[in-house]
Amino acid sequence: MCGHCGCGSDQPVTVIDLQAETSHGQSQSHAHEHHHHHDHGGEHHHTHVRSESTVVELNARILAKNDALAARNRSWFAGREILALNLMSAPGAGKTALLERTLADLNEDMALSVIEGDQAGIRDAERIRAAGTPVVQVNTGTGCHLDAAMVAEGLATLKPTFGSVLFIENVGNLVCPALFDLGERRRVAILSVTEGDDKPIKYPHMFRAADLLLLNKIDLLEHVDFDADRAEANAREVSPDIQVIRVSAKTGAGFAAWYDWLTREHALLRDAALP
Repeated sequence: MCGHCGCGSDQPVTVIDLQAETSHGQSQSHAHEHHHHHDHGGEHHHTHVRSESTVVELNARILAKNDALAARNRSWFAGREILALNLMSAPGAGKTALLERTLADLNEDMALSVIEGDQAGIRDAERIRAAGTPVVQVNTGTGCHLDAAMVAEGLATLKPTFGSVLFIENVGNLVCPALFDLGERRRVAILSVTEGDDKPIKYPHMFRAADLLLLNKIDLLEHVDFDADRAEANAREVSPDIQVIRVSAKTGAGFAAWYDWLTREHALLRDAALP
C-alpha cells in the first residue's frame, strides 16, 4: 500500500478549476518516512529506512487520518443529498469514455459534476468539460490514488449542487484506490475486456471493495481472448454480492442498465435523507 512505497511524499497536489481556469496547490506529506522512485513502468522501488513494525504503525496512522476526513466528506454529501461515486480501474479501462457517454445522456435529466483524478495533465478533465459538466482536476503528482483530503479540496472548488450526482474518477490503479475511503456512497470498478479475465483474482481488494462492476468494451469481445462469464465468476468469487453490468462506452450497449442502477441509487439516497 502507499504507506510502504511512500507515493506522493512531499509532492504538490494541484486542484484545477476548469470553469475558472485557475489552480492551487497543496503539499501532501503523508509518508515522509520512505524514499521512493516510480519508473515509467509504474513499478515501485523501495529503500526502507524504518522497521516493519514502524511501517505498520505509519500505515495505521495514514488510514486513520484519511478515514476521519472521509467521514466528514460523507456527512457533507449526506446533508446535501449528493450521490458520490468513486470510479476505479486500471489505466485504459475506459473510465473517461464511459463518463463522457453517461454525462452526454444524463446532463439534461439530473445535475452532474466530476472530480477528475490524475497524476498530471488536464486532458481528461477537458473532455468532461466539453460534455458540458462542471469538473475540477486533481493532479496528485507522484501519488497513485486520490484520498479524502484531495476530494475535500476538490469539493471546495467544485461546490456540487444539492441533490446532484458526483462522479469521482480515481487515478488509474488497481491497488491503492481500493484502500482509501473518499467518503463516497458507492464504489464502481471498471474492468475492460482488453485486460485479463483473471484480474479480480489477482487484485481482490479492488473488486471486493466495489459495489458495482462495469465490464467495459464488450464490443471488442470477438477480437480478444477474454471470457466474460469467467470474469464475472471471478469477481463474485472475491465479492459474492457485487453487481455486474456489461457495457460498451463506444456503442452504448448495456448503458440502460447502468442508468437504471444510477437512478435507483439516487432514489435510495433521497429516501434515506427523509425524516
